Amino acid sequence: MIAIDLGSNSLRMIQMDCDKRCFTQEYDKIVKTAELLHSEGIIAEASIQRILDGFDEASSLFDFKKEKCVAVTTEAMRRATNAEYAIDKIYKHTGVKFEVIGAHKEAALTLLAVERRLDSLGFRGSFVLIDIGGASTEVIFKKGNLSESKSFPIGIVTMASKYPSRSEMDANLMEELLEVKAYVNEYHTREGKPDFFVATAGTPTTIAAFKQGMTYDTYDAARINGSTLNYFDCTRTLDELLALSVEERTRYVGVGREELIIAGVMIYATFFRLFDYEDSVIIDDGLREGLAISACEQTD
Repeated sequence: MIAIDLGSNSLRMIQMDCDKRCFTQEYDKIVKTAELLHSEGIIAEASIQRILDGFDEASSLFDFKKEKCVAVTTEAMRRATNAEYAIDKIYKHTGVKFEVIGAHKEAALTLLAVERRLDSLGFRGSFVLIDIGGASTEVIFKKGNLSESKSFPIGIVTMASKYPSRSEMDANLMEELLEVKAYVNEYHTREGKPDFFVATAGTPTTIAAFKQGMTYDTYDAARINGSTLNYFDCTRTLDELLALSVEERTRYVGVGREELIIAGVMIYATFFRLFDYEDSVIIDDGLREGLAISACEQTD
């Protein structure tokens, strides 16, 4: 079974053997789905073509016609005025029909994958999870058997489009996150501060990989899962990445991410202050893996 997550920045696929409960093949590509979302409110033709190119590349790994596929797409398609057109064009080219899911379902599937990974690593207790995407960020609280989440229209692609320089981002980011701060404060007052802070998605995993000396091509999720980062890891990594040439920076963050790294790192770093934690646990698993796990369990 193939699970496909078309996010606001990335196209991510994973194959799961439902009988053995293990992942077998995976693929991801930066497609910048939300590239024109802030300025024009649409999915650009160039973005659609990058998505189609991604499927063509991935066809060497997956048989989309013979294998069961479950495919979801998130914030960019939720907001784009031409989402139906884009989804139909992808379907005609690939035979894969995407479902536009709401923020709560997105958060639930991401939480499913992260919880499974945390449990396998021996982490116990309540936590707050952030999933920083291309056009939105999900904040998810888990305490015992109860969870709640809220999605905010703040992502690395849209913020990079809105504030192209580090100084502009620094001057406006806290104001952009005021609604997040209010939600977090209200939860802390009502339920108390969670035991630990968890982060998933491309920005924290890229920082964790860079800290361990991995390049984009030598990335190893097993070494990322359960590792920790702090606020100074973020600021130090950003300074070090920006000191590199574009070509060298691309070796570490991947093609298409090099101009988004400022937005991603600065958003992530700000959450340490909003949540009042010194460290965060990094988990590689996210929506893609949660979708696969859920689809296999529903098949059972």
